[in-house]
Amino acid sequence: MAKRIPIFKPWAAEWLIRVVIFINLVPSMLMFGLSTAYGPAAAGYYGIEPADVQYSMVLFYASLAGFFALERRFFVFIASKEYLIIGTVIQIIASYGCYITRDLHVLLGLRFIQGMANCVTTSVCITLVFSRLRTNRAREIGYSLFYGTLLCIAAITTLLTAPVIDAFDYNVLYKWMIFMYIPGAVLLVLIMNRIRLNRKFPLYQLDWASYVIYTTALCLLGYILLYGQQYYWWNDDRIIMATIAVIVLGIIHVLRQRSLKRPYLSLDVFRYRNYVIGVGLIVILYICRGALNITTNYFTTVLGMDPKHLSYILVANIGGIAGGALYSSRWIVMERPVRWIWITGFALLLVFHLWMHALFATQADASTFIVPLIVQGLGAGMLMAPMIIYTISSVPSHLGSTASATGVFFRFAGFCLSIALINYFQLFSRKVHYNRFLELVTSLDPFVTARLEGYKRAVTAKGIPADQAAKMANGLLYRSADIQAQIRFAMDYYYLISCLLVVIILLIAFVPYLNRTVINLRNNQPAPASY
Repeated sequence: MAKRIPIFKPWAAEWLIRVVIFINLVPSMLMFGLSTAYGPAAAGYYGIEPADVQYSMVLFYASLAGFFALERRFFVFIASKEYLIIGTVIQIIASYGCYITRDLHVLLGLRFIQGMANCVTTSVCITLVFSRLRTNRAREIGYSLFYGTLLCIAAITTLLTAPVIDAFDYNVLYKWMIFMYIPGAVLLVLIMNRIRLNRKFPLYQLDWASYVIYTTALCLLGYILLYGQQYYWWNDDRIIMATIAVIVLGIIHVLRQRSLKRPYLSLDVFRYRNYVIGVGLIVILYICRGALNITTNYFTTVLGMDPKHLSYILVANIGGIAGGALYSSRWIVMERPVRWIWITGFALLLVFHLWMHALFATQADASTFIVPLIVQGLGAGMLMAPMIIYTISSVPSHLGSTASATGVFFRFAGFCLSIALINYFQLFSRKVHYNRFLELVTSLDPFVTARLEGYKRAVTAKGIPADQAAKMANGLLYRSADIQAQIRFAMDYYYLISCLLVVIILLIAFVPYLNRTVINLRNNQPAPASY
């Protein structure tokens, strides 16, 4: 019997192996949230709209979700060291392209390529992580920490890149990412033997047609959800054509998967009720998690925090996520009814949204928001890993890869739905409150006029011309109206999310079927690289 070759060379200490794997994993994770960490800075540098910056992130996510099922074929065919080198080189080349380009279409294409390459490098790194975890409890902790890191990756990206943005142009972030990839890849190549982490499987009959159909549909779906509000939905020909294309591609995809002997994504996963419940709750979680962007936007636009101070206050949220993830991992291993941790997690999210609803104001101390951010992190951290593991373990092992890949689609859908809902309510709610505020000002016209006249006199006394002082006074008035409208929108949206959370908690608590659900750790578990 042939001697089994170890993954790493004998002289590599365990601490060194773990550090090197972490160094390789960090840039892949950071690349995931790089686009949206500094939306205004990216929009200003490339000369594009904020929605275009968001779509670059959506395209990255769609590329990863579409390539996930096909990537496993390459992973089991190419030796792991060479596979990692290929993925890293593609990431470096694409990052350099993002660094030198100023064209939106080139940037979007490069972000799409980065999504595919990110899937490659993360697949190797996460598989190596789980190769170092020997016990079931260690594996569950690993899953919880991995998915918890995904939840707080935007905050971590903001924290690590804030000093770079303060000193350089936005595109330097991509140059910085290049230098982050190189050390980890070189070290991993040095300490790793030339082995395969899986049994080699021939690379034939790749279903490129399904990949193209599925990924194109995801990109168009993201386009509709992101730009729909901006283009007034189906009043615009672009949204109409994209919608028709998504419907046609969706029908073709379903018919094709039913006719294939080895489907790209088997539809059999939807025959299992627990799986459907799980992906539905994941979408709800992503919608609720996306509402945190309203809080961060409030910090920057209303309270005037710069990226560096914003990153400091978000450390509280990161700590909450870590604590919630660790607690959920213990709950999973003990195989207790999963509904209790779901109720606890959603209840903590409810507390956060109601708390923030009461805290939104034109002036506030940053320390006031630390505890609510910790509560939000605890709730999200408790929910993420149990939901994903529960969902994937609801199907037989032969459907595991399909369940993981399809789960990525629902996380992508939840992410895009959150953006679409915020854009929709922001437009109408802010407009209503803005007009209402100006009407109130008009009704108090003598009082407001007196205040504005006093402001103009004070400004004129400093040597500023009267006409310019009048413009400054009017600008101050409209700025105040805009801030009030934004605060009221945030309060309205958080109230709606709170109502949604109450409904979800009641359903979980009182639906008899959910009362008996547990996570079956002996059944199928998520693929290691599953986002």
